[in-house]
Amino acid sequence: MELKSKINAVVSAAHGASTAAGWWANTDIHGDRHVVPAKLCLIHSEISEAMEGHRKGLMDDKLPHRPMIEVELADALIRIADLAGALGLDLGGAVEEKMAFNAQRADHKPAARAAAGGKSY
Repeated sequence: MELKSKINAVVSAAHGASTAAGWWANTDIHGDRHVVPAKLCLIHSEISEAMEGHRKGLMDDKLPHRPMIEVELADALIRIADLAGALGLDLGGAVEEKMAFNAQRADHKPAARAAAGGKSY
């Protein structure tokens, strides 16, 4: 299965589970201008929790056999996939195209990362 199909399968599974759990009940994603920003903030909160877990070296409290960063990144992925499903986005296709684009970018090459002012952290 190609990357696009695999990612879009995650989108379908995450959005289906979220819908079945009632998270989209009485929600008008196209009519209420606050829905998408609220969902994006929830994604951001998962990333912040992953950062905090990594910073403190914590194991997850709900899945204690896994590092908190791993579980919170999974939560972020689930929320991203859920939102993409609600919006009818082809997230898998976008990821494939973006990865192909990034592979050709001069600023994504090792030399550019190592250069003064490059994309190093």
